[in-house]
Amino acid sequence: MDNHRAVDNHSEQSRAAASASGCRRDDGGMVRRVVDALADLVVPRLCGGCGRPGLNWCAHCALLLADAPTAVQTRVPLVVPVYAVGPYTGPRRRAILELKEHGRVDLAAPLGRALADALRILDGWSELPMATSLVLIPAPTRKLSARRRGGDPVTAICRSAAAHLGSAVVVLPILTTSPWARDSAGLSASARSANLAGAIGIGGRGLREIATARAGDTAVVLVDDVVTTGATAAESIRVLDRAGIGVHLVLVIAAV
Repeated sequence: MDNHRAVDNHSEQSRAAASASGCRRDDGGMVRRVVDALADLVVPRLCGGCGRPGLNWCAHCALLLADAPTAVQTRVPLVVPVYAVGPYTGPRRRAILELKEHGRVDLAAPLGRALADALRILDGWSELPMATSLVLIPAPTRKLSARRRGGDPVTAICRSAAAHLGSAVVVLPILTTSPWARDSAGLSASARSANLAGAIGIGGRGLREIATARAGDTAVVLVDDVVTTGATAAESIRVLDRAGIGVHLVLVIAAV
């Protein structure tokens, strides 16, 4: 899409400006390095993908994360294409678990970059419609889970991706899950569908944000961290469609 190319140009200009500014004054750089070194003495940094000490995310794991997206056939049929950045294995799996279960909010950055790269590739493949803006809608999560994790990991990943893609990309966390919905872990595809039927709704952002997703020149992508059966995506698409929001594509970080 044209907005992706404009974003890339804008990002290059921003990096050039930041580089020039850094050449003029680097007073804060030494302070940050000292603070980081002291922090490492108290709580050593470990790579979120392999556990290697000294870095939040090492170059080797970054290379393994940089897969081209692949099409996914879900057990629950979906009316739109589904793509995954890669399989739910290795550094990708560990990063998702560290982010969701161990509070490694810093890992939203590499996962968000991988999501942004995948969106650029899918756009190049013409899997996204020509549009002036792109809306990323995070799959819903239970409020209790989000509270326990210190926030919604999928929304954090989407916002990180949007930062790479630029101002024409909007993140709309408008999907909610009813508190009576069970945790779907361990359920079959049919049981997951039954569990989520009527449990997903829209709320929290207001009519103006929803109107953005309804715009005719907007591409809408439903985003999740992991797809197992496709039940969550299917119910989310149904709810969004009922609200007049047409999803063009589902993109997940990992497929089981």
